[in-house]
Amino acid sequence: MIPEDRLNEISARFEYLEARMNEGVSGEEIAQLAREYAELKPVVAEITTWRQVRDEIAEAEAMLDDPEMAPLAKEELPGLRERLPQIEDSLQIALLPRDAADARPAMMEIRPGTGGEEASLFAGDLLRMYQRFAETQGWGWEVIELQETELGGVKEAVVHVKGDGVFARLKYESGVHRVQRVPETESGGRIHTSAATVAVLPEAEAVDIDIPAGDIRIDTMRASGAGGQHVNTTDSAVRITHLPTGVMVTSAEKSQHRNREIAMQVLRTRLYDLERQRVDGERSAERKSQVGSGDRSERIRTYNFPQGRVTDHRINLTLYSLDKVMQGDLAELIDALTADEQSRKLAEMGA
Repeated sequence: MIPEDRLNEISARFEYLEARMNEGVSGEEIAQLAREYAELKPVVAEITTWRQVRDEIAEAEAMLDDPEMAPLAKEELPGLRERLPQIEDSLQIALLPRDAADARPAMMEIRPGTGGEEASLFAGDLLRMYQRFAETQGWGWEVIELQETELGGVKEAVVHVKGDGVFARLKYESGVHRVQRVPETESGGRIHTSAATVAVLPEAEAVDIDIPAGDIRIDTMRASGAGGQHVNTTDSAVRITHLPTGVMVTSAEKSQHRNREIAMQVLRTRLYDLERQRVDGERSAERKSQVGSGDRSERIRTYNFPQGRVTDHRINLTLYSLDKVMQGDLAELIDALTADEQSRKLAEMGA
């Protein structure tokens, strides 16, 4: 059942935003109005289409009483009636409650798990996979922190992924990624299993998290890195410690001023994520069963190289296109995860 009252409220709000923006407001207000306007625009488009088809059905049914127009109405009605349920499904999905963070950019953190050097190499493979995916989406990709091993693996990577709707697409990637393959360092040809962890956090804005100056300690140190990265002779690297929580972030670019900006941004994002987890933890336990729960201790996916397959354990989806996936072709996986979450939400709403 489509909630007509809610549709009217959404349409009225959209018209108000449009009128307000046309009044020439500026600054932060116009930015907020524009964000809400952009979020409502596709919903209003679905509402408009649904109402148009419903009206066309009513008009065609009325034409059945007219001997001259009845043949045309009988020809049009089956197609209109067939379209309506599909349009209603699209509208129901558009009306689903959204995560307020979905539209935001994101911070992605990748670290090796069990498996030694092979886990570090796999973490590097995941980093390149996500970079290629970001490029196909037209997103910005800024490496904030990258610590590499001597063999080219990744000890830790923190990346700022910039663009609209980044978190909505990447949030399903949080969790433990497992790989099964013969390591390059394995001479006996035995298949090893190792893992890497991925955490995707919605980017926080200054208005989201207030960090009093007394709650942080800022230390400067000499920047250094594997392979000669960031090596210099000045104390430009910055480490910020959030005293109440113990959360610690570092940045080791060449500019100390830039490092402070980066470290504060990462700190805000991690604290914002902690707050989101706290709020979510207070909700019902059903969150644990949801695809987008972001539980980073959960094994979410296995990449089996000998068989060329990738399996997402949350939705029991197996694709035999591992090569394409590792090249950044993640759309089929993410679309399936998105559809599964939408189905769960619709079921919860009794749709």
